[in-house]
Amino acid sequence: MPKKVVPLTDAGVRNAKPRAKAYKMADGGGLYLEVLPTGGKSWRFKYRFDGPEKRLVFGLWPDVTLKRARQLREEARSLVAAGIDPGVALKQEKAKALADAVTFEKVAREWLAKTSPTWSASHAEKMIKRFEKELFPWLGTRPIREIMPTELLAVIRRIEARGANDTARRMLQSSGQVFRYAVACGLAERDISTDLKGALKPRSVKHHASITDPKEVARLLRCIDDYTGSFVVRCALRIAPLVFVRPGELRQAEWGEFDFDKAEWRIPAERMKMKEQHIVPLSRQALAILKELYPLTGSGRYVFPGRGAGVRPMSENTLNAALRYLGFDKTEMTSHGFRSMASTLLNEMGYPPDVIERQLAHGERDTVRAAYNFAQYLPERRKMMQTWADYLDTLKAGVKVTPIQRAAGV
Repeated sequence: MPKKVVPLTDAGVRNAKPRAKAYKMADGGGLYLEVLPTGGKSWRFKYRFDGPEKRLVFGLWPDVTLKRARQLREEARSLVAAGIDPGVALKQEKAKALADAVTFEKVAREWLAKTSPTWSASHAEKMIKRFEKELFPWLGTRPIREIMPTELLAVIRRIEARGANDTARRMLQSSGQVFRYAVACGLAERDISTDLKGALKPRSVKHHASITDPKEVARLLRCIDDYTGSFVVRCALRIAPLVFVRPGELRQAEWGEFDFDKAEWRIPAERMKMKEQHIVPLSRQALAILKELYPLTGSGRYVFPGRGAGVRPMSENTLNAALRYLGFDKTEMTSHGFRSMASTLLNEMGYPPDVIERQLAHGERDTVRAAYNFAQYLPERRKMMQTWADYLDTLKAGVKVTPIQRAAGV
């Protein structure tokens, strides 16, 4: 006959002493107390499910009392009787409890921490502030797996209601990235942002105002030469049409990126929109402007420093403000418009679109190919940039010109 199990008592559990080896004190029904050599006492449950014997740990005494251990035993026995493995059920319950405790803000900040090193510092700061302003006040404390599509839509439409349609669209896109990260980590079932496709107002296409008529380009260049404000700003305005990079890339230019001997400017990948290094061949005219500016700002980091100590680059509004000062309103010309100006006129001049697009840094989406493409068409681009600078000089001088054809071999 099997030995009869005498149920444990609170006193017996309390007075159980450790031995050289761990030993068990049975309570019946599969429940037993394991006394460890260290003095710890662990409640365990032994059961069979689909054949093999299994064990489940209920916790340590005295955190789990004898009474509570017996309750857990009965709950586990009931699950076995219902055809449910209590060990699997416990793991699922713990996973759900963990997921319920994981809030949208916690996951979003983790995603931002992992993703932001691939962004520029200014973009990373902007994204964190947007989450803190636009999403966290309404979704931050919510368990991420409980957020419904309609709940996310209400938050995004709050942004849209104040007319910030582009921001609303970007925050919906960023929310989707957070949800996909949560799915990958096992913290959410799916990306609910996909349910909101088509729910926002259609994107309105906006083009940066730009001057492309040669006569008006000539007037613009002469106005820039007559600019009487800051010398640093004047130099930035003069070089902008010669290099036609994005305004942020120009104003954050650092002296260490320029090689006067090679006549080129290499913008590092982390400062480029497409995250690939970009080479800007420098014409004689561009080099002359830089050499003129170097005695003033060359001892610092930035080519075009902001006011004050010069430890920060020129502000993002400076060039547009200078254009307004010269009499060109925002519907006529913007600092970004120098890119459209160059693109339009270079295409009219007959340069191959691929060469122009590469110089505009409209990057290769394939990151493997992009690693090798920064120097693509470089000889052709060098010739094009010098011919372009000479063409602008001709316009500025007021000489009547006809659209020139691209240089031989370009």
